[in-house]
Amino acid sequence: MKVFPFKIPKSGDESIIYQEDIEMVFYDKLHQHEENQISYIKKGEGSVLVGDTFSHYEQGDILVIGSYLPHVFKSESNATEPSIMQSLFYTSASFGKDFFDLPTFKSIQPFCENNRNGFIIKNAPKKIVNYFKKFKTENEFNRFLIFLKILKYLTEADKQLLSNYIYERKITANEGKRMQIVFEYVMNHYQRNITLDEIASISNMTKNAFCRYFKIRTKKSFFQFLIEIRIERAAKLLSQKNELSVLEIAESCGFNNISNFNRQFKTLKNISPLQYRKLNS
Repeated sequence: MKVFPFKIPKSGDESIIYQEDIEMVFYDKLHQHEENQISYIKKGEGSVLVGDTFSHYEQGDILVIGSYLPHVFKSESNATEPSIMQSLFYTSASFGKDFFDLPTFKSIQPFCENNRNGFIIKNAPKKIVNYFKKFKTENEFNRFLIFLKILKYLTEADKQLLSNYIYERKITANEGKRMQIVFEYVMNHYQRNITLDEIASISNMTKNAFCRYFKIRTKKSFFQFLIEIRIERAAKLLSQKNELSVLEIAESCGFNNISNFNRQFKTLKNISPLQYRKLNS
């Protein structure tokens, strides 16, 4: 239970590594790696924690995760079929030390900047999906050309950031172990009241020490983090479970006050729960 310094499997001198994961559960340990990651969700849905932020992913989405950005995927626990994710991995030096600094690539600098926080593109169009399909069978030169087309698309597409701040350093094993325990506990118990005494205890810290520790590493309080997880889960239910009332969804996500739920939802999503349901169901 730590932030694994994950090593991406590589054969030969590949500049771009292609990987296809077909699993009931994706690699579910909080981890980081040197390579930037571009992943297309071909099948499945679930949650992803990137840096300090919890988001939902589903079939058709593309996720971009920057170098050494801690992340963990959590597939839906009630899934009956394997999830499929197609990923490309590369480093800033994959094509030479100063490749991305060449004037030719000035137009993709917005992509490089957003990449540091990670971002998601919802419901990617068929054109970009076809690039991922082709990548698997092409030779190395054609893969490079396809990769550039993917970068161009990702630069221009509408995107949502996955992490609220940039990680400037690697997380140590001890830090990662503690954060993994906290994240796992919250993702499994967000539906009920989690006290500060409780979460500090499982972290083996005093309440004051835990609050300082968590704030320094995520730039937010623990309870703000907990609220964001609850709202993200509620947003998913609002778009998928029309048979449930807003009150039922609020209660199932850990809110015992509908006014507070509406207020917190609007703060994070900029619209009310009912408006969100109309736009997304």
